[in-house]
Amino acid sequence: MSQLKLGIPKGSLESATLSLFKQAGWNITPRSRNYFPSINDADISCALVRSQEMAPYVANGTLDLGLTGHDWILETESEDQVEEICELVYSKSSDQPCRWVLVVPKDSPIQSIADLQGKKISTELVSFTKRYLAEQGIDAHVEFSWGATEAKVVEGLVDAVVEITETGSTIKAHGLRIVCDILHTETRLIANKQAMQDPWKREKIEQIA
Repeated sequence: MSQLKLGIPKGSLESATLSLFKQAGWNITPRSRNYFPSINDADISCALVRSQEMAPYVANGTLDLGLTGHDWILETESEDQVEEICELVYSKSSDQPCRWVLVVPKDSPIQSIADLQGKKISTELVSFTKRYLAEQGIDAHVEFSWGATEAKVVEGLVDAVVEITETGSTIKAHGLRIVCDILHTETRLIANKQAMQDPWKREKIEQIA
């Protein structure tokens, strides 16, 4: 029996995604210590996948369909390897697009992107940030952050961070300042290009969309 392989974003978007599918009539139930939730549709199998890894899995056919942020599609340079079905503006706490922002200490001399020349920056969005700075003609050192990104600039380990935010309130609470936005992102429903060539899978994907 044919099944559509659906990727559900694990982590901050997980509960919002399950709620979205429930509103559309699909009940997806996570299983304890299991990355394969059950769903009330025999034509679909689900897998919990980190948003950061979703686009490559969809691109290579491990998954037929998945939900992930536009930021991670760009970060993994998968925009030409997957087919974007639709945009879904929802997040873990609001219906507004999230923002990747350049953040510095409140008293930092950095006032614009141009001031990053020769500076050290920490972020989870390494590849995109490097490309963004290169397009601006800025030569800076960009390193990967394994978490607690804001703390690195608070503690003076780096000159700036590129961090994701919805409201900016946490950033301000840490005594930090947003210099500028570098990317606005929202959730996208993406499909494997070969899956879209399969009439049965295409019909199922369109039903979900």
